[in-house]
Amino acid sequence: MVKFSRFQKVLILGAVSFLSLGGYLLVSSTTHGLGFPLDDAWIHQVYARNLAASGQWKFSGAESAGGSTGPLWSALIATVYVLGIAPFWGTMFWGWLTLWGLGAAGMLLHERLPGDERPEGGGLLAGVFLILEWHLVWAAGSGMETLLFSLLVLVAILLFLNIDMHSWAAAGAVIGIAVWIRPGAVTLLFILGYSLLVIQERPGKKLHRMVMGLIGFSCFFLPYLGFNKVIAGTIWPNTFFAKQAEYAVLREIPLITRIGQLGLQPITGAGLVFLPGMLLAAARWIRARRWANLAGLIWAAGYLLMYSLRLPVTYQHGRYLMPVIPVLVIFGWYGLYSWLGQKATRGWKFVIAKAWLGILGITLAAFWWLGAQAYGRDVGVIETEMVRTAVWVDNNLPDEAVLGAHDIGALGYFTENRIVDLAGLVSPDVIPFIRNEKQLAGYLDAQGADYLVAFPGWYPELVGRAYPIYQSGGKFAPRLGSENLTVYRWER
Repeated sequence: MVKFSRFQKVLILGAVSFLSLGGYLLVSSTTHGLGFPLDDAWIHQVYARNLAASGQWKFSGAESAGGSTGPLWSALIATVYVLGIAPFWGTMFWGWLTLWGLGAAGMLLHERLPGDERPEGGGLLAGVFLILEWHLVWAAGSGMETLLFSLLVLVAILLFLNIDMHSWAAAGAVIGIAVWIRPGAVTLLFILGYSLLVIQERPGKKLHRMVMGLIGFSCFFLPYLGFNKVIAGTIWPNTFFAKQAEYAVLREIPLITRIGQLGLQPITGAGLVFLPGMLLAAARWIRARRWANLAGLIWAAGYLLMYSLRLPVTYQHGRYLMPVIPVLVIFGWYGLYSWLGQKATRGWKFVIAKAWLGILGITLAAFWWLGAQAYGRDVGVIETEMVRTAVWVDNNLPDEAVLGAHDIGALGYFTENRIVDLAGLVSPDVIPFIRNEKQLAGYLDAQGADYLVAFPGWYPELVGRAYPIYQSGGKFAPRLGSENLTVYRWER
């Protein structure tokens, strides 16, 4: 078997990342065209453009607004505007770098995990598997912060596995930085606490580690709270409350059903093949009493439980649960690869090993292709519904018209109109009554709304007192069982 240096492996992962994401963009271009597969990506673009142009953190108008869940991601995209790079391609460049970094971090984590009889090359394959996993490629091309958060999860786990004392400060800093990407990153503090609990050291050393980790975390977390307080008036972003309020009705579903529905998302595809390997790894570590190695797996289970309790949504291919997928892939591959290294050269174990590898390869390839097709359709929906409608509004409605809308990304990017956000991201006043259409109607009246932009089935009572003047006519949304986005004249 050819042996590569670590530098060569990293370059290989970069090339595979380029081809993997490039394949998705190629499929998208032949399905409808290039674009983002969800409207929220345009929200980041609005903040990034305004930050680059004026140095202000705002969505529209002159006022600051805390509608971006991941301000650090928006700031990274702002560099694209500063450098004069085409926004879409600049954002895809960041997506490619993140996918590449995820593969490299996965390779290093796999190599760092203990194991005596593993064949050579497992780390490189671990990185390649991450880069080909369809959810993660979709996330790389989404224009969203999801994959960057996933990368930082792996980096934090890798640093906590390092016995060097200073790595704890670095790991705490990584968690603090990750909060600027997604607020849910605070859950990574569990890994810090759990590691302190199971590590075999004197109390003084444990205290030192804890202090180092918390100092590293606080250096970034406290400014994050201050940023939100200044921008939004609360220490958490508006999205932290708005999404939970909007989908509160889903919490009425039995908890075990919610866990099952959300747990199905990460294993749809090759994740199902990696799952037995992850269980093998967990069993091996429990037998060997290597409790610290279980931290990542326990975090992933807790992260799934947290979303099952607070935000049990599965839309957009379960993108909120995507950060657990790299943990599943790396630890699942570790368990499988370690098992293969234990003299699986003949007999039933050899047959199972070969079949397992074959199924893994076929599943990765098949779902990569199915994911590419799904990505193309998702882009088609956003381009023919949100973007097309936003362009029509910009060309046909006066700039001073006030728009009420649930999906504000493309509208905010392509128009100059003031937007009343019915989802509460930049209009947090609606959060207490976010699904009460009678109160929403009164709010639209009070805000002087002139038009309503919505899918008819989402707000049946609101559209009942409005007059339709435009419908997108897109073909992708109806094919997927949805409706066409419609612009209504709002009757006050």
